[in-house]
Amino acid sequence: MMNSMELAGVGMTSQRTRERLINRLTDQGITHQGVLDVIRMTPRHIFLDEALAHKAYEDTALPIGYSQTLSQPYIVARMTEILLSLGPLDKVLEIGTGSGYQATILAQLVTQVHTVERIEPLLLKAKQRFRKLGLNNIQANLSDGSFGWKKQAPYNGIIATAAPQSIPESLLHQLAPNGILVIPVGNGNEQTLSVVKRIANTDEFDQKTIEKVKFVPLLSGLAR
Repeated sequence: MMNSMELAGVGMTSQRTRERLINRLTDQGITHQGVLDVIRMTPRHIFLDEALAHKAYEDTALPIGYSQTLSQPYIVARMTEILLSLGPLDKVLEIGTGSGYQATILAQLVTQVHTVERIEPLLLKAKQRFRKLGLNNIQANLSDGSFGWKKQAPYNGIIATAAPQSIPESLLHQLAPNGILVIPVGNGNEQTLSVVKRIANTDEFDQKTIEKVKFVPLLSGLAR
């Protein structure tokens, strides 16, 4: 577990700067109180290298190495809010662990989180953070996110933090009845946030587009 000073932060990582971020998210239309509370209490600075920690509570994406980013707080909040829009979730799959921040937010709002990452050094760092934060309801696996995590399926919710050119069929089929998938889709120039719901007891899906977004591409294969 991290000590209270590490978690609370100082200066630009203090609670005061977190409150400013929450106010900004509220101004941008985030209304789910549980999501806002968890983002307020989660020490985003520990998911960054020390040199960037002072920018942790700015509403911007930040680099974490290996051509990956820590997503903008607004988009983390927005995607999480959408994921929870149908009510409480028991089992969620995250595609693209990255720094572990999105999984940490989810772990405080759902019963169980499964997360996959293709870049091993990022996964190892994320696992360390989960342990330090005492999050025992996250299972993380080194895997190609395009295939999801079939062994643990089905999932009430799936969230992706990288953008495929089109939605992988494997993810759709790992959704439980009435399950929800929140995923950015598109190429490097134009991406949109899509929400897909599996219609109960069928292999049919209802899909809608929410807004334009910008994510790293969903790549295949492992990187060690």
